[in-house]
Amino acid sequence: MRSVGLDLGVRHIAYCEVADGKVVDRTTVKSLSQLVSRIGPDCPAARVAFEACREGWHVHDKLVEWGHDPRMLDTTRVRQIGVGQHKRKNDAIDAEVIALAVDARRIPEAHVLSPDRRTLRAQLSVRGALVETRSQYVTTIRGLARAAGVLLPSCDPENFVAKLEKSALDDSTRTLVAPLVTILRTLETELDRVEQTLSGFAERDPILNLCATVPGVGLIVAATYVSVIDDAKRFKNAHAVGAYLGLVPSEATTGGPDKRRLGSITKHGNRMARAMLVQAAWTILRLRDRDDPLKRWAEQLVKTRGKRIAVVALARKLAGVLWAMWRDGTVYDRAMQAEQTAGGVRLSARQQQHRADVLERAAKKLQRKAGVTDPQRPARRVKRRAASSEMSLV
Repeated sequence: MRSVGLDLGVRHIAYCEVADGKVVDRTTVKSLSQLVSRIGPDCPAARVAFEACREGWHVHDKLVEWGHDPRMLDTTRVRQIGVGQHKRKNDAIDAEVIALAVDARRIPEAHVLSPDRRTLRAQLSVRGALVETRSQYVTTIRGLARAAGVLLPSCDPENFVAKLEKSALDDSTRTLVAPLVTILRTLETELDRVEQTLSGFAERDPILNLCATVPGVGLIVAATYVSVIDDAKRFKNAHAVGAYLGLVPSEATTGGPDKRRLGSITKHGNRMARAMLVQAAWTILRLRDRDDPLKRWAEQLVKTRGKRIAVVALARKLAGVLWAMWRDGTVYDRAMQAEQTAGGVRLSARQQQHRADVLERAAKKLQRKAGVTDPQRPARRVKRRAASSEMSLV
């Protein structure tokens, strides 16, 4: 099969074909349709690789239609094959590097969303743009009202126009903000329409309703999560899901396990899904229902690490819970979740006790060698150091 690399630019597409490690054809065109003579439906089958981008799904579908084997590259790992390492932003060179990687069978592939998930994500993008625009307009109107000496009361964005009509704004300020208010009303109408469309997705997709049974997870959070994960079976475990969404701590381990250092979360993957999970975690932490096991788990973490770290940890745990529910086809079960959480706490307690016993024996061994008369002093010192190291890994 032929090996082809494409660099999809905004205005141009760089094409390169490689055979046995050598370039046999290259060109630059303005659109994919101009490559019909090289990779069209009447051409020999080719394995075509390109970086994931806005038009990546369209190119993927078109190449499948033409009878080729498209491979979408993971943009976070393309440097492994040499893209960008030449220190020059050159589309032709990038296309050649990709084609050489295809020929050598060493391409880091990205997941291609199913058509239904693409449609869902497109609707979520439209909703996100409408919500962001509404927030900008509300902020602008509040600023203009404040400049006129009126402090508008806080309220939910969807109730802002109604509250504005009852406010004490003078006529000149009302006339000033009237164009913005008109647009806000239109935005609310369009938002209602988009959310009705998303509700229709939920009626057709049982996974959305299943995920929405978790406290703090509504339709939008569930839809965002599902549109990014796409298929639960492509992940081995819950940790893999957290890593895919960038919710696991970054790590630097050199010189052996004793030199392990954990930092802030990696923030790899889809930014919107990560933000939605963090938002849901805040909602869970603020629940009035204190019997929810996720809330109790997070509250225990708040006592030792603070709210911000606890919320991120809860978002990571929530990503795993949603994945497990999706994998097993089960709804959120408080009793089961509480049992699993308690099991984790018991395991952690046993591990800590084991560490304490080992440290106690090590401390006694040290005191015998050093001839220390107070047997408790080195033991306490070692335990304090161990406890400090353990807390840094939470």
